[in-house]
Amino acid sequence: MDAAQDLARRWPSVDQIQFAVEEVPPSDPAPWERSVVLGRGFTAEPRAGLPARVVIYRRPVASRATNEAELADLVRRVVVEQVALMLGRRPEEIDPGSAP
Repeated sequence: MDAAQDLARRWPSVDQIQFAVEEVPPSDPAPWERSVVLGRGFTAEPRAGLPARVVIYRRPVASRATNEAELADLVRRVVVEQVALMLGRRPEEIDPGSAP
């Protein structure tokens, strides 16, 4: 994922996060998730041997983009948002060029 590689150059701790793409979000959304989820971050679970992970959901993201440029931009925004949440930062701090 290009977006993750770009962020890792600026934020070395991003290298510790695993990135994945799944087709659709699980059918059991969190109570605060009222709309279709585009991506989700999972904190590390060291006892279980699981690294921190960001998952992008392919179908919901692709259905919102009308061309490749929009798709790339949306993926980047979702990655930035999830990484920011994991690092306790604002998205603008993680990627100053990202649009809100």
